[in-house]
Parts: sequence; C-alpha cells; structure tokens
Amino acid sequence: MNAESEQRAHWRNFLHAVIFEAETPAGKWFDILLIASIIASVFAVMLDSVSSISSRYGSFLNGVEWFFTLLFTVEYFLRLSCVDRPRLYATSFFGIVDLLAIIPTYLSLLIPGTKYLLVIRILRILRIFRVLKLVQYMGEAVLLLKALKASGRKIFVFLFTVLTVIIILGSLMYLIEGSENGFTSIPRSIYWAIVTLTTVGYGDISPQTSVGQLLAAFIMILGYSIIAVPTGIVTVELSHVSGRHTTRSCRSCSAEGHDSDATFCKYCGAEL
Repeated sequence: MNAESEQRAHWRNFLHAVIFEAETPAGKWFDILLIASIIASVFAVMLDSVSSISSRYGSFLNGVEWFFTLLFTVEYFLRLSCVDRPRLYATSFFGIVDLLAIIPTYLSLLIPGTKYLLVIRILRILRIFRVLKLVQYMGEAVLLLKALKASGRKIFVFLFTVLTVIIILGSLMYLIEGSENGFTSIPRSIYWAIVTLTTVGYGDISPQTSVGQLLAAFIMILGYSIIAVPTGIVTVELSHVSGRHTTRSCRSCSAEGHDSDATFCKYCGAEL
C-alpha cells in the first residue's frame, strides 16, 4: 500500500470514528453539534409554518432551511464515504432517515409545501443515545426488541382473541340497544366496544338499557383485566434474554449494539 492509499485509509478511519462513534471526544462533539443542528433546523421549519412569523422572517428562515439542508447533505455523503459497504448504510434505519431529512427541501423546488416534511429530522435525535454514551439504555433497548420479537406470536394470538371478543361484544350491544340508542350498525357498535374495552370512553354513544349497561360494565372490567396480558408476555420473554452491548459501530454496515466481547459484526460478519 502506497503512502497515498495509507493516507486515504487513515482519513476514512478518522471520519468513521468521528461520525459513527461516540467513544472519542471528537466523535462526541460531532454528535452534539449534529443534534443541536437538527433541533435548530426543525425549530426553523416549525416557525416558518406560523403565518405571522413567515410573513416577516420568511426569507431568513428559508435561508436557514437551505443552510441546514446543505449541511446535512454533506454529512450524509461523508457517512457513505467512510463505510466499506455504503449500500448497507443507505438502506439502514438511520440511513433512510438521514436521506429523508434532506429530500423535502429539494422537492420543494418542484412541489411547494413539501419542505414542512423536514420535521422528520427530529428522528435523528435518536442518536443522542450514542452521544451521551447511555450504553445501558442501548443494551436495554436491544433486549426489549429481542423480547418483542420472541413474543410476537403470543401477542398476535392475544390480539386476535381480543378482536374476536370485541366483534362478539359489539354485535351483542347492537342487538341489545339498537339504532334508537345510537348503535346504528355493527361496525359502530364494534367501535364502541373498542373504546370501552380500552378504557378510553369518549362518551359519544352509550347504552341506555339496563342489559346494555350491564354488558358495558362487564366490558370495562374485562378491559382492565386484559391490559396486563401483553405486558406479562413481554416480561417473561425479557427474563429469557440478556447481554451487554457497546456503542461500537461496524465499519462495513455501520450497525451498532454489539456485545462488549464481540470480534465480528453480528449483522454482516465483518471484523470489528
């Protein structure tokens, strides 16, 4: 490897450490400034949507919007340039969000009004978990995702059962109350059953007969009893998963959340 290639590799490693990692002071400051820029850009977009402010400072806010868009565009391409497999980063969650954060401004040149979609930039603040090095929270987030994935079938069966019960109870309420009491159709009665079972209780329609009120009381009590079921399912799965994770980012696919003793990326297999 000649001197030019070594220098290029050195700069790629440096950029990767600054942009993707939070283990160094430079990387931490980069992410802090990035988050501050994200908040400022979202705040500018929100202000621009207020007509009284837009009429007075519209030109200034438009300039601010373009400044941040160009800044984030440069940052996006720097991210692509310092990973070994840019396509994997571009199709990852943060890669898609980073792209969506800059597209609306360019689209606004062709389609007026799309610039307000820039509020999606607020999603990028999720990087704050790396900035503050809250490793324990990142680890818990990974564990929670594993538990949710493991309990997916149980939760699906539970939700299907609840849906079946709601359809039955809504149909019963339609037969009991009828259209004269506001239950004009089975779908509307099912809507009422959902609102009641989830303890939301809008009150836009309510049973008037004694039998209907008795059924409503049963649904309310049932609602409180089933709320804890999904929590219990996930809690059981959480007890089955464990692990310790770091903020290290894979040089190849930019994935994070690796185990503290990991040598290779668990997503693409590249050496860490």
